[in-house]
Amino acid sequence: MWRFLNDYFSFTKKERRGIIYIISMIIALIFLSFLFPYFSKEGSIDTSKFEEEIAQLKMDSSSKKLYSKNQHEYQNNFSSDDKYESTKKGELFYFDPNIASIDDWVRLGIREKVANTIHKYVSKGGKFYKPEDLKKIWGMSETDANRLIPYVSIKSTDKNSSHFHEKQFSEKASYTSKKSFDKIDINFADSNAFIALPGIGSRLANRIISFREKLGGFYSIDQVGETYLLPDSTFQKIKPQLIVNSKAIKKININSASVDEMKSHPYIRYYIANAIFQYRKQHGNFQSTEEIKKIMTVTDDIYNKAFPYLTTD
Repeated sequence: MWRFLNDYFSFTKKERRGIIYIISMIIALIFLSFLFPYFSKEGSIDTSKFEEEIAQLKMDSSSKKLYSKNQHEYQNNFSSDDKYESTKKGELFYFDPNIASIDDWVRLGIREKVANTIHKYVSKGGKFYKPEDLKKIWGMSETDANRLIPYVSIKSTDKNSSHFHEKQFSEKASYTSKKSFDKIDINFADSNAFIALPGIGSRLANRIISFREKLGGFYSIDQVGETYLLPDSTFQKIKPQLIVNSKAIKKININSASVDEMKSHPYIRYYIANAIFQYRKQHGNFQSTEEIKKIMTVTDDIYNKAFPYLTTD
């Protein structure tokens, strides 16, 4: 047995060298297989042209679904998936696409879905530098873009050069614009009066009226700017068209109002209402509204904002 094993597992000097050489080659090849990825460079593939073609196909498909064959006459014909139907043509007025609100785009006849796309584009830093940039908006048809381009008024951009596009109104458009910009009393105006202002749609108009009712009326035009989700740019644009009659303000009697009645006012939080109630309970009725300044939680800022709505009579 020993002789048998010796015959098969004993090697000459030359054979041992060959075995070592083969094992070394195997180990080297295994090691190189791990290093191969570091030396090979993958060829970069330019997919920009392919993506452009896909985008164009999607645009063409969207346009066929959204608009009728008679593209010379603007209509809001949308697919049933959008759950939006309208037979009204968009209202035309001069606008800056860099500051126009979603309601502005809807008034112009643009679908709310497309208006939201534009709003997201602008909110993320996107800019319109010339009227023709409207054609680059995803989902907007060429018909809509051509219809709105004459009314684009870009006042400024981040670029060195600014583009300002203007066009004269016709006599009818001039009359309509003049009528739309008549000054309104913010304490008596209804939703239609607010909608007539530039940049104000039905949603913002309803929010302004709702805020007015919660306050009990406006005593200052600047209060309109506190309306929820009203952009400051829009407020500054409509501010010259606003007037206020503060005689219509509803006041809260701090000598008889309950905590719930007081806390329902936007300027009076629960802890303020409760503090006024507890102070009145301990010291009796207030002789003047200024006495609430003795309460530690009532700061000058809170008092100055709430004072026009308070009374002791």
